[in-house]
Amino acid sequence: MSTIARIIDKTGVVGAIVGSFSCAMCFPAAASLGAAIGLGFLSHWEGLFVHWLIPIFASVALLATLAGWFTHRQWQRTLLGSIGPVLALVGVFGLTHHFLAKDLARGIFYTGLIIMFLTSIWDMVNPANRRCATDGCETPAPRS
Repeated sequence: MSTIARIIDKTGVVGAIVGSFSCAMCFPAAASLGAAIGLGFLSHWEGLFVHWLIPIFASVALLATLAGWFTHRQWQRTLLGSIGPVLALVGVFGLTHHFLAKDLARGIFYTGLIIMFLTSIWDMVNPANRRCATDGCETPAPRS
């Protein structure tokens, strides 16, 4: 994955997590953590964060992961990296559009954030490398 794609992916993850710090009614555990580290002032923009910024940042993380597929061609890494943003989006939309129960939507959202965070850490520790198919790789010349 290129450096720009990795930065965009990390921006999406951090943005979704920081956005969840602002909504005490929607995500009380994340909001209490945000208040504990001094981000309680974000609660003034709760509606903006929940309705716009969290979905935008989760979508950015999802698009960066899917774009990374074209670089490294590792379907396992792409699938694992896509699960977190999709769960975060389902949780946010389930909560804001009321098609999921509040507790279920929160659980799905928190699970998505945790997966996004752990996948992001894994990507920093073990960056993706391009894998090629057997017919596309050059084989070394035989030694005489």
